[in-house]
Amino acid sequence: MAHFQQTAARATVTEAPKKNAGGLSPQRERLVKQLILERLGEPLEVTELAQACALSRSHFSRAFKTSTGCSPQEWIRRQRLARAKLLIQHTDLSLTQISLECGFCDQAHFCHMFTRSEGINPFAWRCKVMRDIKTACGSVMLFS
Repeated sequence: MAHFQQTAARATVTEAPKKNAGGLSPQRERLVKQLILERLGEPLEVTELAQACALSRSHFSRAFKTSTGCSPQEWIRRQRLARAKLLIQHTDLSLTQISLECGFCDQAHFCHMFTRSEGINPFAWRCKVMRDIKTACGSVMLFS
């Protein structure tokens, strides 16, 4: 019985790897994410991000994916789309302006990536969001 308990305890310890094993250190992860967010509207090369962390491009890419669950390019794309959604919701900027503000090379590429991510193009998404906001505001006014 004691042997079983020791074996089970050892198995638990060895089966629970460190969360960040092989990933970026928390400081490097914070640094690179901050750099990405500060320069979201600009072209960003993975090589630049790797240099900021003092790592080779390939090591950085592997470590970033281990830490975040996605490649640096995918993380950047997700952040750009998240910022675009905020701008669509809270500004009257045109989709062309939003695409450039968020670092997409042009509106066509932005629309393609947005549609691929959300299943609806950004113009239709804007109309839906505005309709939902108006509906919610109307409901609040009715019950106020």
